Amino acid sequence: MLLRHIRYLLAVAEHRNFTRAAEALHVSQPTLSQQIKQLEDVLGAPLFDRSGRTVRLTDAGEAYVRFARLALQDLEAAKRAMHDVQDLTRGSLRLAMTPTFTAYLIGPLLARFNSLYPGVSVSVEEMTQDRIESALAEDLLDIGIAFTGNHLSDIDSQPLFSETLSLVVSQNHPGFLDRQSLNAEALGQQSLVLLSGDFATRQHIDQYCRQHNIAPRIAIEANSISAIVEIVRRGLLATILPEAIARELPGLRPLAVHPGLPQRRVALLSRKGAYRSAACQAFIELVAALGNV
Repeated sequence: MLLRHIRYLLAVAEHRNFTRAAEALHVSQPTLSQQIKQLEDVLGAPLFDRSGRTVRLTDAGEAYVRFARLALQDLEAAKRAMHDVQDLTRGSLRLAMTPTFTAYLIGPLLARFNSLYPGVSVSVEEMTQDRIESALAEDLLDIGIAFTGNHLSDIDSQPLFSETLSLVVSQNHPGFLDRQSLNAEALGQQSLVLLSGDFATRQHIDQYCRQHNIAPRIAIEANSISAIVEIVRRGLLATILPEAIARELPGLRPLAVHPGLPQRRVALLSRKGAYRSAACQAFIELVAALGNV
């Protein structure tokens, strides 16, 4: 049995179709079918039910694929371990974070990391926390930056620092030139541009409003933090975002709200038992130092 047999098996299991799997693998369909048949002969059991319009895993196939995925993850980790350079003159890091961090954290953090380790290549993705945890579990990422809470069973969480939400307005907003804070009732009277409901930040805002009987006046919803920042910076609408965004980006000003808006505990997420390269460990140490852990 060869490693390609495992890759071919997982491709067919994913696509549930030999033709599409062959296209994804850049091999001919007869070659793929032959390789799967060889694997089935070695294992002594059919792995796929080919009788329907789509290809389905048999019970034996389901059992084997579960362990094959884990084995492939370990083999990929072994390959990275072989190429890992402990002096950090080269290496790679696969990183993802939830959207609000791209507005204030990732810029200074990766600028510092690159200045210390210019030979390490970094790939960065922005995604929801659910997707981050799934990608970590599948060994598609090394590190995620998100929040503490209920995680998948194979995800480790290392708390970093607390993130505070605040009302954010334009620095020259005429209604807030002399104000540093406002109460919940005044918040309910302010026209807002907010993140759409699929963002964790918006869910925190909605929960706060329900708790304090606020019916927010939502003028605009957007799924882009950069768009919200520009709308607020150039107009009279306010938003609710992490206070650190207002302090990091020019033209914005944070205002405290009483009772206070919810805090969230920022965390580094990783897969339990995953191999940590020298680059990954160096990044973790850098983030921990910045977070004053």
